[in-house]
Amino acid sequence: MTESILIGRDPAAGKELGLSLRMANRHGLIAGATGTGKTISLQVLAEGFARNGVPVFLADVKGDLSGISQVGGDHPKAKERAALLGLKDWQGDSFPVLYWDLFGSQGHPVRTTISEMGPLLLANLLELNEVQEGALNVAFRLADEQGLLLLDLKDLRAILEHVAANESEISTRYGNVAKATIGAIQRQLLMLENQGAAGFFGEPALDLKDFMLVERAGYGFINVLAADKLIQSPRLYSSFLLWLLAELFEDLPEVGDPDKPKLVFFFDEAHLLFDGAPKALLEKIEQVVRLIRSKGVGVYFVTQNPLDVPDAVLGQLGNRIQHALRAFTPRDQKAVKAAAETFRANPAFDAATAITELGVGEALVSTLDEKGAPTVVERVLIVPPAARIGPATKEERQAVLEESPMAGEYDHGIDRESAYEMLTAKATVPPPKPAPQKRADYPVAREPNRGPWTTSAPKPTGRQREGMGEAFAKSAVRAIGSSVGRQIVRGILGAMLKGR
Repeated sequence: MTESILIGRDPAAGKELGLSLRMANRHGLIAGATGTGKTISLQVLAEGFARNGVPVFLADVKGDLSGISQVGGDHPKAKERAALLGLKDWQGDSFPVLYWDLFGSQGHPVRTTISEMGPLLLANLLELNEVQEGALNVAFRLADEQGLLLLDLKDLRAILEHVAANESEISTRYGNVAKATIGAIQRQLLMLENQGAAGFFGEPALDLKDFMLVERAGYGFINVLAADKLIQSPRLYSSFLLWLLAELFEDLPEVGDPDKPKLVFFFDEAHLLFDGAPKALLEKIEQVVRLIRSKGVGVYFVTQNPLDVPDAVLGQLGNRIQHALRAFTPRDQKAVKAAAETFRANPAFDAATAITELGVGEALVSTLDEKGAPTVVERVLIVPPAARIGPATKEERQAVLEESPMAGEYDHGIDRESAYEMLTAKATVPPPKPAPQKRADYPVAREPNRGPWTTSAPKPTGRQREGMGEAFAKSAVRAIGSSVGRQIVRGILGAMLKGR
């Protein structure tokens, strides 16, 4: 095990630059124009973390990172780069991989519940305005008070229909909730379903501990999320990643500054995390990024332009790999200048000029030293990955899935009694017949075979299920804890909203 990850070398000057594992939880940025080598840099870092026993999560936006599970070393350009950099011990290697897929076709299904997602991020996902978000919060509050679990989209639809059906009573208690507002939310839900998101909400919900596995040989597992289809639904993609980050922040204990991270996240196409996000959400993203470091989690954003990341977040990214940028437009020129000014200057060259001259696989790199100070920027060639450069075949992916420690854990969904079933059952119970009214001069005869009058319909009983196994037990505990303990502001960023 090494104390740093080799990123690149300058063969002319004989210098090499690495990323200290102790500083890896201080977050980072990989930026550069399309085709300049960002994906290779991401793979090199992911392999380095995994080799040092650090689990990794990354979104495979283009589908060409799935080959990290296969032995590499035979790519002509990789061999050429290794020879140029004088890497005498360089050889091919493979890494333990867990494939995940929100749609369940290219990896283990990933699910969360409506309750765990919470109203704040769900409103962002559905692109709701303030009035609609307020109505959604009322629906969540009502579900909490009535003990209705919100697990999947049909549960959310059911509670919204319940709110609309009881508009007058609910508006008196919580403020005006118009049927038209509920209808607008329902239409947004329909659009979400049309994007294929229905399968994402439900049980068994993902246990985040399953993202933090280390194999017997000491390599950390690399969690590869199939995102080539997911990226076509940018809101769903960004909302899922933000939910994942905030759930980790909420669940993991404080560890300070460990010798190496407990988990490293790579967020490709990072601009999607911030585009169109309301100010309140951006503030919470900034807060989570700033504080999650003490949980031992490193966050690395991958994007074309550094200006895609808000300044408040960009200022927290201490480890940087900057590939070439093209200065064709005023915005491009501004991006080049901004990227150059964030580096600690090197008297040997002008960073702004160098950024426009970098070749493919070449980058300006600056990392944090052992004291947490940024190193002088260096111009280096990125070392080649040890695993395959390119995608795994369908057969190779299937073989990895069959041998996965998560095989069978999330493959089959569970549909237990929740808000939809309870509200549906309640609607089918006939209302009690009113007691006969007594008149002063006429005795009232009780109708035969009529039972005692009751003021409320009997509560529906829960359905019993057997053989659901450990995945159901874990999911049930998480859903119940979420509903009762967090109330309105659970799940993504929920706990932090209490401190606003």
